[in-house]
Amino acid sequence: MPAPTSPADLFRHGLRLLLDKDIPAWVALWDEDGVMEFPFAPHGWPRRLDGRQAVAAYMQHYPDHIDLHAFPDLRILETAEPETIVVEMRGIGRVVQTGAPFDMTYIAVVTVREGRITSYRDYWNPLAAAQPGTDITRSTR
Repeated sequence: MPAPTSPADLFRHGLRLLLDKDIPAWVALWDEDGVMEFPFAPHGWPRRLDGRQAVAAYMQHYPDHIDLHAFPDLRILETAEPETIVVEMRGIGRVVQTGAPFDMTYIAVVTVREGRITSYRDYWNPLAAAQPGTDITRSTR
């Protein structure tokens, strides 16, 4: 597959990697100094990950907790800054431990420079994670 040529293409490619559970390839899309932030993270959950290695450690066991099936309702919006996109989406699948449905809404603000993710602000819904049967461990967030 040719290298993604735009932030939107890179993001779509990253979603495909997450669905394929290829976390190492997803992490490889990150800049060495990339930052991932979770502005709505509840108390006790990480709010910021600094660097590719921190992102890798955080995501390493994600497929053991969440079995993603699709990202319906994907909307990628361009901004006045060509390197930055705003993404609206849902992630659906199941919670591995319980088998319960997983259905999470997200808004993300993503910046890509020189073909690598440098900033990813993930405005996920912590209220959905707290619903009975959808509890996901802190190691995934």
